[in-house]
Amino acid sequence: MPEPKLFFDSSALFAGVFSPSGAARALLLMAETSLISIVISEQVIAETEYALARKAPQALIYFREAVRLTNILIVRDPSRQDLAAYQDIIRDPTDVPIVVAAMRAEVDFLVTLNRRHFIDDPQVAARSGLRIGTAGDALAWVRDMLNKPT
Repeated sequence: MPEPKLFFDSSALFAGVFSPSGAARALLLMAETSLISIVISEQVIAETEYALARKAPQALIYFREAVRLTNILIVRDPSRQDLAAYQDIIRDPTDVPIVVAAMRAEVDFLVTLNRRHFIDDPQVAARSGLRIGTAGDALAWVRDMLNKPT
């Protein structure tokens, strides 16, 4: 089985960098050892850097180191033309590029801590065809995938 491929939104990436423990951090460590792949978009980088600069500027250096050590794949943000067909995929228009970037990257799981926009609305997963959940949900799924007999 190919290694599981996860897309982190900025809330998940922030948690993985800022918190010394927790599922998001565990997933980053798994990526560091090449057990899984993590994908982010340019928007995720910008949002995470902005949030860290506001809430925990001392963590910015760890963020940049985490991106380097985990070999995170950074994908380009979707163009306006790419987004036009997906405006109804999620309620918050600022999250449309995140969902579309994850779809285009053909990931196995979109990891987010934004329950209200991504998880509590099951139509987001249905419309996008993505498995969406918290870092804890993703960690449980990854463990299941890695423990399946080949």
